[in-house]
Amino acid sequence: MLRKLGLSWLVLGCLVAWPCFGQEWARKMFKTYEHDFGKVAKDAKSEYRFVFENLYLEDVHIASAVPSCGCTSVRIENPLVKTYESGAIVAHFNTDTFQGPHGATLTVTIDKPYYAQVQLQVKGDIRTDTTVEPGSVQFPSVDQGTAYDQKVTVTHAGQNDWQILQVNSSNPHISAKAVETSRSYGQVSYQLVVRVNASTPAGYLNDHLVLVTNDASNPQVPVLVEGQVVSTITVSPASLFMGVVQPGQKVTKQLVIKGKKPFRVLSISCGDKSFEFDTAGAKTPKDLHLIPVTFVAGSDLGKVTKNIKIVTDAGQGASELAAYAVVATAQ
Repeated sequence: MLRKLGLSWLVLGCLVAWPCFGQEWARKMFKTYEHDFGKVAKDAKSEYRFVFENLYLEDVHIASAVPSCGCTSVRIENPLVKTYESGAIVAHFNTDTFQGPHGATLTVTIDKPYYAQVQLQVKGDIRTDTTVEPGSVQFPSVDQGTAYDQKVTVTHAGQNDWQILQVNSSNPHISAKAVETSRSYGQVSYQLVVRVNASTPAGYLNDHLVLVTNDASNPQVPVLVEGQVVSTITVSPASLFMGVVQPGQKVTKQLVIKGKKPFRVLSISCGDKSFEFDTAGAKTPKDLHLIPVTFVAGSDLGKVTKNIKIVTDAGQGASELAAYAVVATAQ
């Protein structure tokens, strides 16, 4: 039974009576359904993540994701998603083996809790006159609070006067400059120096730089930036689902807080008295703290969402994560 709170019987009825609605429950999990890569350089790594979130109480399983064209490869991140967890269908534009304009339909098949298919669309134009080597800016694991530089080479063939005029970043914590290294016989090369600054928050990097050129027909060249900024403090799970509970019911889950060296947990709060945190043993410096979290459901039915804020003496800002619960009466 597909038991999304407030839509239980409606959804179940529609699955029987209206097959089109049976597909719609699956589409509702996706934030976007199409993506245009635009004009991309040959050999440049071009990927897009179609993010989906399980809005329902049953586990959702992605059985397959199949492209209609060899110009695009597909992989599934987290094919089995539990309530309020997220996954992604990652479309990889094959710029190393194709050129010119191409597009593909990605057919995503779901086999649990019900069978459904969702179709996603990608398209783009692969240029042969401009290349990026390697195909993206790859940062290793960068410690939070540390600046780090990486370099890639951008080469253009065909125009003696081709120039990179400026570099625009979609992330305020990532900057870059283009330095011309050679120009001869219609070929121009630049070294692109990319910096992740010290103020970059912890998390994964998946952003784009846009090279603005003087080529009126193709004025922009996107360059993918990937990597991870690692916090000195990590909290798991990344989001805390307390479960489906009845009014007045108490449930306890556990947070795992780890550090690279011993630290103390100074406070944990979320601004809601329904949540309690047992920090009795967290005042002693350790590199691993196990914190019980107790939720007592109130009388209001529905989804409860709160942000938990964790403050330590590890010398960085507060860590935050989302906590969820669903308060429902017994069926």
